[in-house]
Amino acid sequence: MEWLIPLIIVVVLVLVIGIYLWATYNSLVTLNVRVDEAWSDITVQLKRRADLIPNLIEAVKGYAAHEKAVFENVTKARAETLSAGGPAEASAAENHMQQALKSIFAVAEAYPQLQASQNFLQLQSELVDTEDKIQASRRFYNGGVRELNTKIKVFPNTLFVRSLGFHEREFFEVTEAAAIAEPPRVQF
Repeated sequence: MEWLIPLIIVVVLVLVIGIYLWATYNSLVTLNVRVDEAWSDITVQLKRRADLIPNLIEAVKGYAAHEKAVFENVTKARAETLSAGGPAEASAAENHMQQALKSIFAVAEAYPQLQASQNFLQLQSELVDTEDKIQASRRFYNGGVRELNTKIKVFPNTLFVRSLGFHEREFFEVTEAAAIAEPPRVQF
């Protein structure tokens, strides 16, 4: 009978550790899926914006065909955005896209007929809406990454979660704060 109390203590301890590991693993899987979903939302919005860019270029080209360098920069930034493979590459591409959009809107400001064009106004409106959605998706993604990274780093999780295949994820940060300090100016 003396051996029963230590056995019960060991069984309870193993049971508590097992439940803790099970709960931790499941919460990490949930957070990992949430981060993947949020990244997918970002890529959808970046693709949507990239799909608007050729129409915007064509609308501006009709009025300012001689601005070839601006159009090439926007096209290059669009291709870079579409080929970005992860948050770090997407951040760099986002910086270039913001600069390219600023330059195309600067060109558009010089042409009052273009600013009065219904097609151009609609494209601007869709672009502003898409930029808002990118920003919201980015906040959601970064929030999920923050939760996942915190869960991975806290003790005692940090002792075993990496061996289960979980790793910290990158934030989707813009490396040049000046690139987004002033969003593309859209005038109606």
